[in-house]
Amino acid sequence: MTTPAAHSTDPHANDANPYGGGDPYADYRGGDFPFTSLVDLADRRFGAGVIAANDEFFAERENLLKPGPAVFDPEHFGHKGKIMDGWETRRRRGTDGDHPFPADDEHDWALIRLAAPGVIRGVTVDTAHFRGNYPQQISVEGTSLPGSPGPEDLLAPDVKWEELIPRTPVRGHAANGFEVTVERRFTHLRLKQYPDGGIARLRVHGEAVPDPEWLDVLGTLDLASVMHGGTVEDASDRFYSSPTQIIQPDLSRKMDDGWENRRRRVRGTHDWVRFRLAAQGEIRAVEIDTAYLKGNSAGWAALYGCDGDPADEASWFEILPKTKLQPDTPHRFTLPRAVTATHVRLDVFPDGGLARMRVHGSLTEAGRAALGRRFEALDG
Repeated sequence: MTTPAAHSTDPHANDANPYGGGDPYADYRGGDFPFTSLVDLADRRFGAGVIAANDEFFAERENLLKPGPAVFDPEHFGHKGKIMDGWETRRRRGTDGDHPFPADDEHDWALIRLAAPGVIRGVTVDTAHFRGNYPQQISVEGTSLPGSPGPEDLLAPDVKWEELIPRTPVRGHAANGFEVTVERRFTHLRLKQYPDGGIARLRVHGEAVPDPEWLDVLGTLDLASVMHGGTVEDASDRFYSSPTQIIQPDLSRKMDDGWENRRRRVRGTHDWVRFRLAAQGEIRAVEIDTAYLKGNSAGWAALYGCDGDPADEASWFEILPKTKLQPDTPHRFTLPRAVTATHVRLDVFPDGGLARMRVHGSLTEAGRAALGRRFEALDG
C-alpha cells in the first residue's frame, strides 16, 4: 500500500514540489505493487468507461482510464485554465465568507464501468502532475448490477455500494496503490475525492468473473482470455513486460504490448508461462501471435496441458509439439482431437517475445458447474 503522511497535522505534507522544468517525471513518486501483474479491469481498450462525474470543470473524466502514463505540457492552457491529462474538478467553496472552506464530508465523484466484472485485488490512484491540486483523500466503493445500467440506475437509493478503499490520504504526483481484500464480484466502481482536485489515472487490477450464462450462449470461446477469467499463475521471466498481456482480448499494437523476456544465456534452458483457464474446457484450436516482435520473437514454441493439479509434473501432456514460429506473424493450429484441460503452459525456445495466445474451445459440464458455483458465491 502507498505510504502518504496519513497522520500528519500538515495538510500539505503530501504535496509534491512545484514543477521546475525538465523531465516532469523526474521527481514522480512511483510504486511497485504486487497486484499490477493482474489485468486492469478498468482498461478502456477492453470496454471500460467513466460513465458519469459530478464535476469535470478543468479536465475530462474520460482521461482517468486512458492507456499509458499521463502527459504534462506546461504551456497547455485553455479558457478555463491549465489543461491537465486527468480528471480535475473545480475548487469547492464554503457557505459564506466566514466559512470559506467546504464541509469535511464534501467530495467529488466519478462512476466507472468495468470492462469485465470481476474480483478486485488492488487499485492504483495515480496523481501524476497534480502536485498541489490533488485530492486530500480518496475512497472507492463497488457495486454489482446486471445489464448496462446508466448513472441514474447506479445512483438509485436502493443500490448497495460496498467500501473497497476507506477514505484515505493520497500523495500528489505519485502512484498511490491500495490492496483490496473484498472477495466479491463487482461491475461498477464509485471513486470519490475529498474535497476536490485532480487524479490522472485509475487502474483496477483483478480477475474477471464472467456470467456463465453468457459463456453458454457463446459456445466456443477463448478459454485463456482474461475477459473470461483466465489468469497467469507463474512465469519464468517478466523482465520487459507482463505475460498477462498475452491473454488480453485485443490485438497487440506495438512491441511492448505482449510478453518479452530477457535474453537467455544458459544452454539447455528455456522460458515459459503457466496459465489457469477460465474453467475446465475442451480445447480444439490454438492461436499464437508474434505481432510487432521481429528480431526478438520466440524461435519455437510448444504448448502443454494439465487437467487437475498443475504441481503434479506427471499430469502434464503435450497439446502442440515444439513448432517453429515466424516473427511478426499470427499462427493458427487446429488440434487433431479435442483435449480437456484446466491449465496450459506455453514454452518458448530458447527465449523471446509473444504478442497474444488464444485457446479456443468450450467448457465441459464440470467446468461449467464450477464456474457457476464461483459466480454465485462472488455475486453477493
